[in-house]
Amino acid sequence: MDRTPINPGSVEWSGENPGMYLKETADGPFVTLISFFRVVMSPHGRGHAAFVLLDPHGDGKAPEKPNVCYTDNEVLARYLKDEFVSKFGAFKGASALNACRFEKGREFGTAGNAQATYTERFKTDQGEVNLTWEPLGDAFYVEMPKEKSATGQHEMFSLFLNASGVKVSIAGRGVAGKPFPRDFSGKASSTAFLAFSETWVRR
Repeated sequence: MDRTPINPGSVEWSGENPGMYLKETADGPFVTLISFFRVVMSPHGRGHAAFVLLDPHGDGKAPEKPNVCYTDNEVLARYLKDEFVSKFGAFKGASALNACRFEKGREFGTAGNAQATYTERFKTDQGEVNLTWEPLGDAFYVEMPKEKSATGQHEMFSLFLNASGVKVSIAGRGVAGKPFPRDFSGKASSTAFLAFSETWVRR
């Protein structure tokens, strides 16, 4: 089938969605799940949402292991949680997502050249959060058809860069786990990655 220059679908949202899905061992459960969104267009406007589940299979009540979404647009964050994050593979078995708290985040910004290292950082009432992906691998572009996408209702397009390591500081504290290799639609990938120019199109 020939590719058409204009996608006939309806754009749901577009922006960035880097993630850190961390384990203690390759065959173990995820012990830290982080999904960061910088949305430039959506039905609920622009904004940021950082889903930080430090107790993915628990209640997140321990102060050192909260399950929180930090955001400057809570309506957008709830939309992302219900319609997208809850359907991402790593989050499907994470009961903590349903009960995660929503707290204010502010002063969202970035650092790094996205060639060797990249950082998302922002402030919360508990302190500053820094999420760093490094070292970074080569970039590759993904065109995920609806039938294979996480939601089963959207095509997904995005520029990906794998990271073989991460550094996390949440109000001066680190997190459990590290990234491991994974298969991404037949391509060797990592459970820590950058996803730029990510766009979900309903078909």
